[in-house]
Amino acid sequence: AELTLLSDKTGQIEGVNKGAKGRAFTIDAEVGQANPRDFDALVLPGGKTSPEKLRRNSDAVAFVRGFMEADKPVAAICHGPLLLVEADAVKGRTLTSTASIEGEIRNAGGSWVDKQVQLDQKLLTSRKPEDLPAFCAQLVGLLGTAMDERRLDKMVEQSFPASDPLPGPISIGG
Repeated sequence: AELTLLSDKTGQIEGVNKGAKGRAFTIDAEVGQANPRDFDALVLPGGKTSPEKLRRNSDAVAFVRGFMEADKPVAAICHGPLLLVEADAVKGRTLTSTASIEGEIRNAGGSWVDKQVQLDQKLLTSRKPEDLPAFCAQLVGLLGTAMDERRLDKMVEQSFPASDPLPGPISIGG
């Protein structure tokens, strides 16, 4: 699998680990230049600062909305579901998150549960860093299923190209 780190700017971003300065990461592309069609899955950052900042970025919100509309796997932890709220993508869905944003999820039409992880179709959410082992295990399963679906789609496309006529009386014998 190939990992692409998107941000609202180029260069490097600095991570935060339990309130302390964390590692620096090189940005691969700006979110405004990225297209959801070019990616298989999306993992939204947790913590408080990044989701709060990204939810005010129209390109980031549009990118998240594009993933949800395309029914691709999306995973979010902690405050990450704030981007889903901003993208109008939680209505009718069941999510978990840090308890402090429960109200925003409910106000946006979503249901909130207090569980380590919550899987609603292809949307995976989790509450906090302590839930990471369960979150990662579910994420691996979700990505495996998505890869299997993509592989099946390619096999069907190769076996039955769109340019082939449909079988039936018109194409049989003339």
